[in-house]
Amino acid sequence: MTERATYAPRVIWSWAFYDFANSAFTTLVVTFVYATYFTQAIASDPILGTVLWSRGITITALVVAVCSPFLGALADRGGFRKVFILIATLTCVVATVGLYTVEPGHVLAALVLMVLANIAFEFGGVFYNAFLPEIAPLGRIGRISGYGWGLGYIGGVAALVLALVGFVQPDTPWFGFAKEMGENIRATNLLVAIWFLLFSLPLFIWVKEDKTHISPIGSVMGDAFLQLCRTLAQVRRYRQIVRFLLARMIYNDGLVTIFAFGGIYAAATFGFSIEEVILFGIVLNITAGAGALAMGYLDDYIGAKRTIIVSLIGLIIASVLGVLATTKFWFWVAGIILGIFVGPNQSASRSLMGRFVPREAENEFF
Repeated sequence: MTERATYAPRVIWSWAFYDFANSAFTTLVVTFVYATYFTQAIASDPILGTVLWSRGITITALVVAVCSPFLGALADRGGFRKVFILIATLTCVVATVGLYTVEPGHVLAALVLMVLANIAFEFGGVFYNAFLPEIAPLGRIGRISGYGWGLGYIGGVAALVLALVGFVQPDTPWFGFAKEMGENIRATNLLVAIWFLLFSLPLFIWVKEDKTHISPIGSVMGDAFLQLCRTLAQVRRYRQIVRFLLARMIYNDGLVTIFAFGGIYAAATFGFSIEEVILFGIVLNITAGAGALAMGYLDDYIGAKRTIIVSLIGLIIASVLGVLATTKFWFWVAGIILGIFVGPNQSASRSLMGRFVPREAENEFF
């Protein structure tokens, strides 16, 4: 594989700031604040709320899994990567604003908007990640992936802190939001939407898309379909990628479960309040960000595969400890260990994929 990119600091950091931008959504909406609020206040009871939330996450996963390969091939052939990121970002932002309007008891509206926002968020991540091998030289791809994840966790912490001090804790929340009907908690969705929109701008301004391999406009759809068929027919050429994707499907499923239900589990099992859930999220994001930044360099020295294995061992230990925990103290310990290794796992998974993918099909493979 040839060297694909030269290190351009403004491009690298503009790309990484999209992680900083979108982390507010996954941290506040999917994991810690809105997920907990949905099960505790919008649904009729926490058990039903947890079941419905899990179905929403499942629908997201199925839609993204089915549609991503073709949309990726379409982006490869048409040069639509940034267009798709823009559409996904705006859709997620609008749906997240909509979550603010959903009052307790309106379960269906909350789920529909959450699923729509989450699908858009995931699609945006697919095409955003596909930029990595284009902007990062191979010798630095691990640390640059780590920059993105690390900056993302910093963004998650900052957004959580603003939500805590501005909307959750004060007797009088910022901007005149009331505490009745959970308006102050629902208002954190407006914070997420503004945050996501504002900090995604550097990517759209300074990161350029390589369009040297695109098809003529009239044949984009057909060529995308042919590319996808060709990849499936020649799957033996990509054995290492297929093996990695199968392995990642299994271990990432565990991570998705932790992200989707971490706050819910803390509230239901250990009686965490919204404030405690947010503090828990802040600590996890700090440790995850530090881990991603530090082990990004390790990735470049020992390789992404070894970094993933080390992180998986740490995650298994943390998960077992979390399941066995009977007090808040040990749950906190499990969460901190989890945070240390979850960032490196995600970062190294992205960098390993970046090392594998053929340049002409980056979007499709991601």
